[in-house]
Amino acid sequence: MLEVDDKADFVQRAFLVGVRTGRMRAAEAEEHLDELALLADTMGVAVVGRRVVTVGRFNPALLIGAGKAEEIGEECRRLEADCLIFDDDLSPSQQRNWEKATEIAVIDRREVILDIFAQHARTREARLQVDLARLEYSRPRLRRAWTHLERQAGHRGVRGGAGEMQLETDQRMVRTQIASIKRQLAEVRRQRATRRERRSVKPTPVCVIVGYTNAGKSTLLRALTGADVLCEDKLFATLDPTTRRIVLPNSQELLLSDTVGFIRKLPHDLVASFKATLEEVQLADFLIHVVDASHPNAKGQIAATEGVLTELKADDKPTVLALNKIDRPEARGQAFELSGRADSVVRISAATGEGLELLLAALAALCSGQLERLVVEAPPDRYDIVSLVHREGRVQSEDYNSNGARLEVDFPRRLRHKLQGFIREEIPREPAQRAPGASPSLHARFPKAEANGPRDKP
Repeated sequence: MLEVDDKADFVQRAFLVGVRTGRMRAAEAEEHLDELALLADTMGVAVVGRRVVTVGRFNPALLIGAGKAEEIGEECRRLEADCLIFDDDLSPSQQRNWEKATEIAVIDRREVILDIFAQHARTREARLQVDLARLEYSRPRLRRAWTHLERQAGHRGVRGGAGEMQLETDQRMVRTQIASIKRQLAEVRRQRATRRERRSVKPTPVCVIVGYTNAGKSTLLRALTGADVLCEDKLFATLDPTTRRIVLPNSQELLLSDTVGFIRKLPHDLVASFKATLEEVQLADFLIHVVDASHPNAKGQIAATEGVLTELKADDKPTVLALNKIDRPEARGQAFELSGRADSVVRISAATGEGLELLLAALAALCSGQLERLVVEAPPDRYDIVSLVHREGRVQSEDYNSNGARLEVDFPRRLRHKLQGFIREEIPREPAQRAPGASPSLHARFPKAEANGPRDKP
């Protein structure tokens, strides 16, 4: 693959720059820069300085004013920084202008995320998705790699030469690689669809774990299923989805999958590149939204995750909100005013196992809510219907006589069409019992953690 502008390989010391507009609170701008510092640390870069610049209007040449730009350049030289990282996206021309002014590498938040993704991609699918995102990012930035060759061989008023020819060649190579990767990702999606179709022979509900990066999704998957997945206290520690089967307290089987973590300012094209992974969210029956309850801006992380779910058109899925890391002292004073998107809320610690039984009970309640109580009658020549009812539903009672079989069954609503013509009665079911300790989501408030029992360990 053609490598373009791979500065991050040699960066050692970085200076961070955040841009605050008039509508943004100062504390919010600092929080964004704190997150950028965590991203830089995950990338393996030491942060030697930082600055938040307030602007009334963006400068098309440098993003910020020339005076502030000169001050930042002087500070970078004083601190011997060899990289400047912006929390906001830079255009190719802005990137080029900053590099000329500071004579050091200049990247933005998007390039940092792409570099981290490239480091952590393990499977073929993840590597393809990272390669696609990096090529899409690099394509408009190719020009600056060949400015030293431009206009060398123009004649008779025609602008041209070796530089432009090389640029055109590289752009064509990038376009070819992008098209090739998209074809390979289409094949990945086709294979995933085939596996999903095989599972549908005996449909099992699918639950996908979503949440902000580093909220504890992989730790939760391992705690519930024993899956051997990477769990590190870093952003985007894992990109590869893992699916495992579990059995809920009501004996219902459930397929549980995790996903790549979400983050504020997650680039739209990055979401598009990871469509093959994120389509698991779109096709899920339920979601577990994991939140780091010990984080000082947990509410902001909830909003960021819900924003991505809205973009994926998955914001209407039945959801359990899992407030994770309640074993940490920072989580004890947290209070949450929730928006009502979740069907229930539980406090858990994926690391210690506290509250996991409540989470499983909440999932069982959601699964039960997808069932309806039916009376099914099958004639003697249609015992395939009896077999279907036993295979896909939970039979409450059954009676056989010369006229065939009569069964009372809890059956999945999504498969009701398979019983068309054999349903004789619908029986109202008791509302699913909410898990003890779980709370409704509408304007729920959690001033303390005692809902799941005492947290103090001996």
